[in-house]
Amino acid sequence: MSKTNLTRRGVLQTGAVAGAGLALPTYLSAASHTGFTNAPGDSSVTLGFNVPQTGAYADEGADELRAYELAVEHLNGGGDGGMLPTFSSKVLDGTGILGRKVEYVTGDTQTKSDAARASAKAMIEKEGAIMITGGSSSGVAVAVQGLCQEAGVIFMAGLTHSNDTTGKDKKANGFRHFFNAYMSAAALAPVLAKMYGNDRKAYHLTADYTWGWTQQESIAAATEAMGWETVNNVLTPLASTDFSSYIAPVLNSGADVLVLNHYGGNMVNSLTNAVQFGLREKQVNGKNFEIVVPLYSRLMARGAGENVKGIFGSTNWHWSLQDEGSKAFVKSFGTKYGFPPSQAAHTCYVQTLLYADAVTRGGSFNPCAVAEALEGFEFDGLGNGPTLYRAEDHQCFKDVLVVKGKENPTSEFDLLEIVEVTPRAQVEYAADHPMFAGGQLGSCNPGA
Repeated sequence: MSKTNLTRRGVLQTGAVAGAGLALPTYLSAASHTGFTNAPGDSSVTLGFNVPQTGAYADEGADELRAYELAVEHLNGGGDGGMLPTFSSKVLDGTGILGRKVEYVTGDTQTKSDAARASAKAMIEKEGAIMITGGSSSGVAVAVQGLCQEAGVIFMAGLTHSNDTTGKDKKANGFRHFFNAYMSAAALAPVLAKMYGNDRKAYHLTADYTWGWTQQESIAAATEAMGWETVNNVLTPLASTDFSSYIAPVLNSGADVLVLNHYGGNMVNSLTNAVQFGLREKQVNGKNFEIVVPLYSRLMARGAGENVKGIFGSTNWHWSLQDEGSKAFVKSFGTKYGFPPSQAAHTCYVQTLLYADAVTRGGSFNPCAVAEALEGFEFDGLGNGPTLYRAEDHQCFKDVLVVKGKENPTSEFDLLEIVEVTPRAQVEYAADHPMFAGGQLGSCNPGA
């Protein structure tokens, strides 16, 4: 029996949860009269924000929760409205969702799939959450997405970058706004070829779970297609904090590029170890040794400090973008919290608005009506340019940013610079692409 902590509007509650299946409690039986799980009453609706409050991705989780709270404030008519005025869809008016005040509960995923499922399960069973969102790990996203499919609630994924989330593990009740590993590689590889040439030997260190696997597969395929050779790929446990023993063999491998398929605290630690070993000062094969971080975030850059200077990677969004939606979000977030938002905060805020918008356009909280409203939905004004929520796999398609660590940052928040905005067309792929094969979207489950 495991425990999960849930917080509703600042009140800590503890409930016992266990098991992979979801048996809805008797007090939810009223939902059967409305045909779907946790149908709200006339006055309020509860959303479940499931984020890593402990573990390697806790920094992202904290920023996600800030963004969720800001989104709720804006949906309920508070603050300056944030992105509501810039969103191309104009149905959200600050009166909640379909006239219901938005309330929420939170939980700690611990960046562990079992803990995340337990937390989400408790939100649905004990707190009546009608939608679950959040997470900063693809392993968590896949696990919670599966749970939400079983339970009959919508899952609006937070930060999840594995191809599998909208590939072999896609579900009809799950939706992803964040980009994926294939998109990162498609955007990043041409820039790497331009900067470092086509004759390179790459050594990969890869987080040993679904995201790391698909990130490594994607960046290796994209760089090999332009002439690079993959010398080795070594898997590292997610719980690792010292990567010295993994860095040492790179020196004798003949590689002249180290690709760190790591995220969050893992990337901070592995990059720090690589710099400590002097890799960035070395020359191999007559070339300067280079380090690449395929998936970047401002929070990771801050953690790694000086070590990120000049290192290329990709990101889903950055606070320095000058479109009206991004500027509005940065202003709102900065006013409330005193610093700019991360990409994790951005995608979580946007996912909350997209859910509320879909409910409103569909005229119902029924998850199947919500799914229908999201599938094939094209929108703009939320910070990534014109965006499509593809019906076939529930993946958003939009522009992708290639960034690098700034040589002369002006503050602890100004650590990355955008070197290229890769157009959406360059990162698109067919729904049946081999890297995304093996799963079926299936049918929407309304639950009760």
